[in-house]
Amino acid sequence: MDGERLIFHVDVNSAFLSWSAVKRLEEDPSSVDLRTIPSAVGGDVATRHGIITAKSIPAKQYGIQTGEPVVKALAKCPNLVLVPSDFTSYREYSRRFIAILKEHTDAVEQVSIDEAFLDLTELLPEDEDLRQFAPRMAAAIKDEIKEKLHFTVNVGISTNKLLAKTASDFSKPDKIHTLYPEEVPDKFWPLPIGELFGCGKKTAARLISLGIKTIGEAAHTDVAILRSVLGEAAGTYVHNSANGIGSVTVSTVREKAKSYSHELTTQEDITAQNYEEQALPIVKQLAAGVSRRLKRDGVKGFTVDVSVKTGGFKRRSRQRRLTKSTDDAAVIEENACSLLRSLLYDKGGLFEAGQSIRLIGVGVSGMDDGSYEQEDLFGWMETMKSREKERPEPAKKETGRTDGTRKPDQTGRPGQTGRPGHTGKLDQTGKPDQTGRPDQTGRPEKIEGSNGLVGPDLAEGLDVPGGPDLAEGLNGPETQDPTEGLDGHEKPRKPDKAGKLSEMMAAIRRRYGEDAIRKGENDERTVRP
Repeated sequence: MDGERLIFHVDVNSAFLSWSAVKRLEEDPSSVDLRTIPSAVGGDVATRHGIITAKSIPAKQYGIQTGEPVVKALAKCPNLVLVPSDFTSYREYSRRFIAILKEHTDAVEQVSIDEAFLDLTELLPEDEDLRQFAPRMAAAIKDEIKEKLHFTVNVGISTNKLLAKTASDFSKPDKIHTLYPEEVPDKFWPLPIGELFGCGKKTAARLISLGIKTIGEAAHTDVAILRSVLGEAAGTYVHNSANGIGSVTVSTVREKAKSYSHELTTQEDITAQNYEEQALPIVKQLAAGVSRRLKRDGVKGFTVDVSVKTGGFKRRSRQRRLTKSTDDAAVIEENACSLLRSLLYDKGGLFEAGQSIRLIGVGVSGMDDGSYEQEDLFGWMETMKSREKERPEPAKKETGRTDGTRKPDQTGRPGQTGRPGHTGKLDQTGKPDQTGRPDQTGRPEKIEGSNGLVGPDLAEGLDVPGGPDLAEGLNGPETQDPTEGLDGHEKPRKPDKAGKLSEMMAAIRRRYGEDAIRKGENDERTVRP
């Protein structure tokens, strides 16, 4: 038909299990193909703990499901062969898979490690019908992947992404399916409402409670009713999707993610009794998955969050902002476990309220691509000290201006209070100048841009690199004895680490100026504002 697009959805069959099987056969051609026996990927093979992340078709016949504990899977099938995850190999097989797709068209939208949409409209011959050309093209792609990469894919064909995605899931493995708009009544509408892409279990349960059990029944329900039950956006989506209306845009530009997350629905509800055994391995797996994606994209995040769905289908979440951005799986896991424990066990927590959880999610947001990096104070000081040593010595000025009543400052200029490091200059009104130097009464002047008052320059003369006052505002305004300096001598002070740090950094700021901390133009990093 005129104006129709030709969209494929290509999906690797049991990707992780298939790729583990292919690698095993490449290393030992005499070994058993994991795809032909009850086998699964996931968990700790040595301890036989963890959860299942992929399974073979023979394993599926035993009722083994993705996401269930290894212990439970072994109870269903004692002879189940377990293999560990190998994401280095998985990424390489995924790269080869996408490379073959791009040999056929540039319009490839990779939506996950093992699936992609293709727009082949431009390849359609002018004298050939789309429905005749499409199966032949799909077979060529499917067979090339099988011959060159030794694993199988399903190809779904339609005129939009929703229907192509649905078609690729009809039956597996190594199959081609079509779902054109005219086939919707026969192939699409009889499916259970839960198989509508984007219709989650909670939404499906609500619709079923209203007697809407199939996609066709949703398609024929007044959209106003769906909106009143599900909300404006969800009701509209379900109605349109059930009628086969979907996007036709295959995007070849990958947008930068604003957050990275993984979630998993548990096979059995998690309670306080099975928390350690069931929840912690899931958090570990999810954190590892988020970490891999962050490292793949070369980004880090400042915020770790954890979310759960209760047995009553209510969402709850917690999040924590870190002092330093991370892509480390151990850091993500540690914080996610802490947040989850707080959400479940703290006063008023879900377990205290007698609730269970059926889904766990782990995420990282507040993305940082490395353009900025927060340095710790002492690391920054070491960096600046090294630069100070490399800087040529400035020529010293000899003023020789001293008298018997005043002590010279470190530049050789006498100060009116006799205290080193200060000139005591006055303007015509008798007020101190704007350099932060004390007036003749010895009262300290508040420095512009600082949160506190600073006294004598304790850092001046030390080999300490300069920069803005990093300590300002940490402990509030500094105070000083108002009589200090009247007799030309400092009044003894009690040791005050925080005060010394604030004074030292203020002195550094005066000595080197506002921009000393900023990196040079040849540096690769800049300091986070």
